[in-house]
Amino acid sequence: MSKKLAINGGKQVFSESPVLPTWPPVCPNVAEAMKNIYLSGKWSFNGPTEQKFATDFAEFHDAEHGIVMSNGTVTLESALIALGIGPGDEVIVPALTWIATAMAVVYVGATPVFVDIEPDTWCLDPVKTAAAITPRTKAMIPVHIYGSMADLEKLLELADAHYLFVIEDCAHAHGGQWNGKGVGSIGTIGSFSFQQSKTLPSGEGGICLTNDSDLAEKLYQIKHIGYSNNTEQGKAADGPPEGLLCHNYRCTEFQAAVLAGGLEQLEGQTLTRDANADYLTGRLKSVPGVELQKKGRLATRQGYYCLGLNIDTSAMGDNITLDDFIQALAAEGVNCNRTYGPVYDHKLWNVPAEKFRRTDCSTADKICCDSAIVFSHIWLLAERPVVEKLAEAIEKVALNLGR
Repeated sequence: MSKKLAINGGKQVFSESPVLPTWPPVCPNVAEAMKNIYLSGKWSFNGPTEQKFATDFAEFHDAEHGIVMSNGTVTLESALIALGIGPGDEVIVPALTWIATAMAVVYVGATPVFVDIEPDTWCLDPVKTAAAITPRTKAMIPVHIYGSMADLEKLLELADAHYLFVIEDCAHAHGGQWNGKGVGSIGTIGSFSFQQSKTLPSGEGGICLTNDSDLAEKLYQIKHIGYSNNTEQGKAADGPPEGLLCHNYRCTEFQAAVLAGGLEQLEGQTLTRDANADYLTGRLKSVPGVELQKKGRLATRQGYYCLGLNIDTSAMGDNITLDDFIQALAAEGVNCNRTYGPVYDHKLWNVPAEKFRRTDCSTADKICCDSAIVFSHIWLLAERPVVEKLAEAIEKVALNLGR
């Protein structure tokens, strides 16, 4: 495909803005449900909409218990508290993730230990994880990042051998399945975010999933100022265990209504994203310098928060940079972004160096700086002709940028 790039005056692939789904989605039935909640005056405190959503979401991901909270950062923090992790403990986290994964560890007084990622999935590397374990290590937080899943099989084997807890960070993986089982139900605790950009959004919100009844009760008490589950406001029969620090991390019935409406659409949306990602993988596999982020090794249904690409600009010509590729793609009418970057290099990461430990994360450093780009999941929800033109734009830039 020899074509003049739009950045050099050629014809754009997308001569008009691509038709992409509006996100977050707006549904009339959800608006009606929220109106009814407003008129009822029952807005919070473990209402019936929240309870039903917690049960339905847990069941959808093959978990026994769901505990809804105010956002996806406090779900991670609460998981750590419930597992008794605090000062003096270390928690392994991947170098590439949103800063909340590591900040939750800092919030409980423990030490995040940054470990490198696999070059093809961008998820926590099991081999590097094994090398990072010390007598102080108490848990790991594998993150199912962008469009892949951490290798839970290998990481759980490692965790079992060293008596470690596994907290799955599923903020990017709603609806995903690892070897036929829903993510978030495989480790000790699963954590999800429902922030506005997520594939199941409610503005803000989060949930913890677990199959352990005792942990579920602790998580509920932690998020609900010590109340036990199914306790009426002001009628606590007893208090939380001594020393269990509890918070007000409740969500509201309004958020739960939005989530309940979105959950009805989640499976279909997940299948559509997965199918379009498979199409792009096949279409782009022979394009020099372009490789899609690999799905999880045993992913049977991939939840896509983003479509990730590894771009080897050296295959396209001399002195070409990732920024050149991004700018050329934008000129064709396709916008994409870089990754979050390694947590320890993020502008919002202001934790003193003595409060965290960093192992050799050279793979994450290189991928984030030199090769990784991501496209919003809404591209994967677009009609197939739009997805085909997205592939055409990527092909065009990759094959002609060095000319």
